[in-house]
Amino acid sequence: MRLRNPFVMESGVFITNYRDDLAFHYSLVARVRLYVILAFLFALPAFLGTYAISVANLIAIAAIGALGLNILTGFTGQISIGHGAFVGVGAYTSAYLTTHLGWPFWVALPAAGAVAAAVGSIFGIPSLRLKGLYLAIATLAAQVIIEFAMVHWTMVTKGSQGLFLQRPAIGGYVLKTDRSFYYLLLVLTIAATAFAFNLFRTRPGRAFVAIRDRDLAAEVIGVDLFKYKILAFAISSFYAGIAGSLWGHYLQIISPEHFTITASIEYLAMVIIGGLGSVMGSIYGAVFMTLLPILLRSAAESASGVFPNVEGIFNGLREVIFGVTIILFLVFEPRGLAKLWQNVKDYFKLWPFSY
Repeated sequence: MRLRNPFVMESGVFITNYRDDLAFHYSLVARVRLYVILAFLFALPAFLGTYAISVANLIAIAAIGALGLNILTGFTGQISIGHGAFVGVGAYTSAYLTTHLGWPFWVALPAAGAVAAAVGSIFGIPSLRLKGLYLAIATLAAQVIIEFAMVHWTMVTKGSQGLFLQRPAIGGYVLKTDRSFYYLLLVLTIAATAFAFNLFRTRPGRAFVAIRDRDLAAEVIGVDLFKYKILAFAISSFYAGIAGSLWGHYLQIISPEHFTITASIEYLAMVIIGGLGSVMGSIYGAVFMTLLPILLRSAAESASGVFPNVEGIFNGLREVIFGVTIILFLVFEPRGLAKLWQNVKDYFKLWPFSY
C-alpha cells in the first residue's frame, strides 16, 4: 500500500490505466472545457446576425474539407493539389442525385462522399510509386482532368451554366434559413472532427502517421503501403465530397469555377496555416482563410474614402496576400496556428515560472 507523504504536493495529471490513456479528455477540466465550447457553439446563433451566421456556415463547410486534406497531407504525408476537384465531385454528385433522380438529401450526402472517395482512390494509385513533388504533379493532373469533365460533361454538370439545388429538409421542415442550416453544419462538423480524432487512435491512423514519418520503415514493420495510402486518399476525398455536397445545397448553385485549382490551393493553405498534422489546426486554418478576405475587404472599403482605387487593387492582390501569408507561416511557424495556440497555453500553464 502506497502511503501519501503529507509534505509532498503532487501536481499534474497522472494516467494509471489504458482506458484513461485512450480517452479524449481524461481530466475533469478538459471535459468541462469541451462541454462549455459545445454549449457556446449551439447558443451562438442567438447572438449573431444573418451575415455572421452565413460566415460561420462557410467556415464549417471549409473546416470539413480541410480536415480531409489534413488527414492526407498532414498525417499521411501525401501532397494533394486536387482537393478542390474532389469537393466538386461531391457537389455535382449530390446535385445530380437530388435534382435528376429525386433522391433525398440525407441519402445523397453520404453517396456524394462515397463517389468522391472512389474517384480519390483512383487518382491516389500513383502514390504507391510517387512522392513529394511528383505526387503533387499527379494530383494536379487529377484537378485538371476533373475540372475538364465538369466543364464538358454537360449531360450531368450542365457545363458553365451550373446546376441549381434545393435546401435539405428534415421530414417536412425545409432548412431555408442560414440559422437552421447552421445547426446541421455544426453537428456534421463535430462528427467529422470526432472521427478524425478517433482515427489516429486506431491501427489505420497510426499506419498513416508511420507512412508520413518514414514509409520505408513502415513497410519493413508490416504496414501495407498501397492499402493505407489508398485508404488515406479515400477518407480525405470522402470528407471533400461531404463538404462539396453541403456547399452546393447551402449556396443552391454550383458551377465549375467554384472548384478550380484556386480552391485546391486555398484548402492547402488552410492546413498549412492551421497546422499540418493537427486536427484542430484544420479548423483554425478554415477560420483564418475564411475570415481573411472578409477582413481585407472591410479594410479596403474603409480606406476607399482616402484611396478611391484601393478596392480594385485589393481584388488584384488577393492571391498575392494569400501566398505571402503561407510563406510567412512556413518561415516563422511551420506548425501553424495550432502550435501558436499551444505556445500560448503552455505559457500560462507555466506562468510565472520560465521552465
